[in-house]
Amino acid sequence: MRAEIAKLKFTNKILVIALIVASFFLGSLTNKVATLKKNTPTNPTPQAAAPNAPGAPQQPTAGKVKPVSASDHITGNANSKVSLIVYSDFECPFCKTFNTTMLDIEKAYGDKIKIVFRHYPLPFHQNAQKEAEASECVAALGGQDAFWKYINVMFERTTSNGTGIALDQLGPMTAELGVNQEAFQSCLDSGKYEKLVKDSITEGQTAGVSGTPSSIIIDANGKPQLLVGAQPIDAFKTALDKVLTGK
Repeated sequence: MRAEIAKLKFTNKILVIALIVASFFLGSLTNKVATLKKNTPTNPTPQAAAPNAPGAPQQPTAGKVKPVSASDHITGNANSKVSLIVYSDFECPFCKTFNTTMLDIEKAYGDKIKIVFRHYPLPFHQNAQKEAEASECVAALGGQDAFWKYINVMFERTTSNGTGIALDQLGPMTAELGVNQEAFQSCLDSGKYEKLVKDSITEGQTAGVSGTPSSIIIDANGKPQLLVGAQPIDAFKTALDKVLTGK
């Protein structure tokens, strides 16, 4: 009987030790999971497609915006005092979505506003910089109509997020738009517009842009309003109607 009691006490001690060890490892694992959650980076906010939810922080305030000039890529009414400036990236998936919204805005407002396209290729999108440079080569060789066609074709065909369209496909694609492929390739390979695109990024940052797509509405008095993300057309209609009516 005594042997059985001693054996039982020994078993209980083993169970207690096992529980203590298990509790220690469980606590350690919980702390590690909490640390990982804390240190895991979130997706870049500027690429968020959804508009601000009710009660969410307001849109960032625009900084100093480079004035629209004849050197810009403009569609709509070039003489309108109201501008919609869009900073975009050809490999950004939300920019791909927003391009459709931009076309709808152009249809809805016609000659009431001018729409301006500016470059903001993100560094983690491998082909975005060269694709932006390619658009400038297209504009130089084929004019503004070819430039806007290039934009639409790019967003239609890219799968986004880095290398949606291989760079060796750009030449044949621009040939479809009526641009001389040999001249285009020479322009692209030369890096002629590399600085222009990088300057556009710097100018965007000064204006308050930190990701894509980002849009800036300029009213008739030159006051800017920054809208971040691929927001629905209703968000733009609300802002544009207010600017156009002065209410």
